[in-house]
Amino acid sequence: MLKHVGKHNDKKCVIVFRKIPELDHMALIIYSDLLPRMIHDEIMRAVESPQGQEAREISDVLFRTIMADGNNCLESLHRNGLMKKVPTNQVLVTPTTTSSVRLDELNDILDEMQKGEEAVKRLQELDTNRGLTGKKNNTPRKAEIKEIGERRTREAQGNTSAADMLAGILSDSDLANQRLEQALKMEASAKQLLAEAERLKQEAQSLNPKVKDVGIKTKKTTAKEQAA
Repeated sequence: MLKHVGKHNDKKCVIVFRKIPELDHMALIIYSDLLPRMIHDEIMRAVESPQGQEAREISDVLFRTIMADGNNCLESLHRNGLMKKVPTNQVLVTPTTTSSVRLDELNDILDEMQKGEEAVKRLQELDTNRGLTGKKNNTPRKAEIKEIGERRTREAQGNTSAADMLAGILSDSDLANQRLEQALKMEASAKQLLAEAERLKQEAQSLNPKVKDVGIKTKKTTAKEQAA
């Protein structure tokens, strides 16, 4: 059974954020089969890792994942415009090849479970920290207090980091600007390639005038110019 994977419009996807704050009906996903190979492998390693399978949101693990090129995995997804905002009721979570559930339904179930887990944890902490064992002044040891504090700090830092990242990728305008920037870079690269192709063709013509040049007209060199 594998968490954080599903399908959207029959395309395999990884569910990076199950729901977006203030937009609970929307999620952020990536199409795993459309990712560049290096990013795909890093993502799937994170998803399949024990940390990934234990995480409530895979985004927290991706934020802590540094890829082979030294870049932060979640930031790379954001910077390259690879995350897509989609309605949760259009995403099918597929933990196994024979089972599936709609993401909006799963979110409701997980939210209810989290409420129950938080209540149980609260009672346990009260039992440990405030002496609900029938003994007076049952104070936990300093090491236990420190460990609880450090754990909560780590959890808060991880959640804040992922939340900060999410806040920066919600805007459709930002995503549109990213795609425009990518298009302009591709356009500039294409122009450079065409210019280089033209130079090589003209060089070929100068080396051997009999070389056929299809589609590009080059200036004919006259005998007078050759003599000059």
